[in-house]
Amino acid sequence: MLFDSHAHLNDARFEGEQEKIIQNAIAHGISYILNAGADFESSVKSIELAHKYDRVYASVGVHPHDAENMDDITLALLKGLARKPKVVAIGEIGLDYYYDHSPRDIQKEWFRRQIGLAKEVNLPIIIHDRDANDDVMRILKEEKAFDTGVVLHCFSGSVELARQYIKLGAYISIAGPVTFKNARKTVEVVENIPLEYLFVETDSPYLTPVPFRGKRNEMAYVRYVAEKVAEIKGLSLEEVANQTTENAKKFFGIK
Repeated sequence: MLFDSHAHLNDARFEGEQEKIIQNAIAHGISYILNAGADFESSVKSIELAHKYDRVYASVGVHPHDAENMDDITLALLKGLARKPKVVAIGEIGLDYYYDHSPRDIQKEWFRRQIGLAKEVNLPIIIHDRDANDDVMRILKEEKAFDTGVVLHCFSGSVELARQYIKLGAYISIAGPVTFKNARKTVEVVENIPLEYLFVETDSPYLTPVPFRGKRNEMAYVRYVAEKVAEIKGLSLEEVANQTTENAKKFFGIK
């Protein structure tokens, strides 16, 4: 039993193959998939897929790359989507200072306002943080985001930062880079953060784990992330799979 806690089934690289990709994931022991929204259109499509497939759940939100396209109407529409069945989180939202596709002041404004939306509809938050650690943490604290629940998607920060987050009740999600040869920081996070605070994810079609690195990532490959976590912690795959699945189910309110 595995839970891919973050995938992008609506990405163009999966176009026309979603049925095959989902069925292949199920065949490889994936019991649950969280299909994350990245803008309004992908959020709508995420809900459509969640209604079509029992194993798939949806989140809705606008990624920081598209923050400059946000407005009050989009936020109101997201609020409507957030109330639909099988929508279990707001995200992915946050800040990205690596690409800066949207101006930073606009990223911060709409990050705050989407946190407000999450609190209004009482859903947990999936965070994207790239090269913006200080501002992300500060805004999450100022907006009291931890009251509704926070997971750091595809965590790439230090073990010290991870410890700060779990003290605040947040979860840390581990993706394919933990299998890379240069993954010292992420390995240290897995070594030091209790399994009760970890998720596993693919972020497919991105960040494909070894041994498929360089190819399109798929939800079935979350197994390789879980296997690496198990190796680092000296646990069985079954222990890691069961605990990370229970963590994600609790966080997303899935029975």
